[in-house]
Formats: sequence, structure tokens, C-alpha cells
Amino acid sequence: MYVVSRWSFAAVPPLTLGFLRVAVGAAALYAVVRARGVSVDRADYRRFAVLGGWVALTIATQFLGTEWTNASQGSLLTVLTPVFTVALGAWVLGETVERRTAVGIALAGVGTLVVLAGQYDPTDVAVGNAAGVAALVLASVAWAGYTVWGVPVVRKYSALTAATYSSLASLPALAVLSAVEVAVRSPPVSPMLTPGTLLSVAYLGFGSTAAAWYLWYKGLETVSAGTVAAFFFAQPLVGAALGAVLLHERVGPWFAVGGAVMAAGIWTVSTAGADGTGGTEADGSSEG
Repeated sequence: MYVVSRWSFAAVPPLTLGFLRVAVGAAALYAVVRARGVSVDRADYRRFAVLGGWVALTIATQFLGTEWTNASQGSLLTVLTPVFTVALGAWVLGETVERRTAVGIALAGVGTLVVLAGQYDPTDVAVGNAAGVAALVLASVAWAGYTVWGVPVVRKYSALTAATYSSLASLPALAVLSAVEVAVRSPPVSPMLTPGTLLSVAYLGFGSTAAAWYLWYKGLETVSAGTVAAFFFAQPLVGAALGAVLLHERVGPWFAVGGAVMAAGIWTVSTAGADGTGGTEADGSSEG
């Protein structure tokens, strides 16, 4: 996502790119839901609206923050997401943070920091736009909120239903933000219609939104928010690897060492004896 977004910002401003991304992803998810004849209770519309608010806040702050900061700041601040998720999971859902889980998250965090220290100049972290840093911190909190408040919805319906209707609920707010951005910036239209840009939007919509958000919520059907959050640490590692392959960015000598420590931490969390949720299955039997 970060590699493709970096390509796309030259043609599409961030809030508009975020709106297009979610619109494409929501349309794809809704097509599947409609084909399966899934429905939701009217009494739960408010829950989906709350999740939609978290989505809109995440996308807006993440894309603006990415535009306003450098790569090292963005990658380091991404590591805050699992921390916020574990804290919110304990506070909102009453999830128990076991010692093994805490150790695993700490290991994964250390591994991520080792990867990033080898990938970027640590002195760059203190340099940049304070508003961008604040936006990325808020994006981390918002994605943690989307994860934690999504748990009861996922387990009442399913990952597919929760991802679909939360995405749809976010579109009005994202559309307004995009309209304001276009009115202020007046970006040229022709760069947005090139094949490369359209393919980028398609990837962000189908891959980074429809598929990724469904799979993220799929994990929440049976394990705790804290356990799922530990896998978020892999994101900077994958981003650095793809940056090296596709953008010819430098990979530091500590990349493999940090990746191994991160993998050990994620394994430790994923093999913890209990996840604090009871391992309940989702009720969305109509979705298979």
C-alpha cells in the first residue's frame, strides 16, 4: 500500500485518493454481500456508523500524515498501532494481556525498530512536519479503534459483513473531505485518468481495502484484538522489502536480524495459551 500510495500521490491528492480507495473496496465487498443475500439488523446501524467513523478518520489522517512526513517517521509511528490496540482491547473489551502476549509484542516491537534503524537514518525522525506526526499518531489510534470496536460486530455477523458495511458507512465523510480538497487544490484531472493511476487506485481498492480489511476482521472472529494487532508489526518489514524490490530503496544490514526478532515476537503472541476472547465463532451462517 505504501509503495503504491507513494506512486499515486503525484497524480491524486491524499484525501481524494483515500476516498477512491475506499469507494472501490466498498463496492467490491458489497457486491459479494449482495450476491450472498446478507442482511443486518436495523438496530445495529449505529454500530456500523461508529466503525465507518473510525475508517474515515484512519484514511484521512493516514494519507495526510504520509504526505506530510518522511518514511522513517511514518514507519516508526505505525508501530504504535498494536500498542493502542492492546490498550483499547483491555479497556473496552476486558481482554486479558497475558505475560506471553506482552513479551511477544515487545519482541516484535524491538524487531521492527531494528529493521527501521537499519533502513532509515534515525536522525530524520526528529525532522519534519509536526502536523504530519500528529496525524499519523491519530491514524494509529483510529485503526486501533476500528479493530477493537469491530470485535462485537464481527462476532455477531462475520468479517465480510463488518468490513463491508463499515466501509460503506465511511464514504459520506470521505466524499465531503475529498470535495473540499479538490475545491482548495484544484488538481488537474488528466493525471488521475492515466492507466498507471487507475491501476494504482484499483490495487488500493481491491487489495489494500477489500481483501486486506476482510482478512484483518477475519482474524478477529476467533482471536483477541491484541493477538491480531501483533501481526501489524510485519507491515514495516514488508514495506521495506517491497521498497527495495520495486523502488530500489536501500535495505540496511540489520534487516534480516530485525525481521527474525519480529517473527519470533509474532510467533510468541500467536501461540499464547489463551487469547482472552473465548474463541467464539461468528454467527454469520448465511455467509458460509
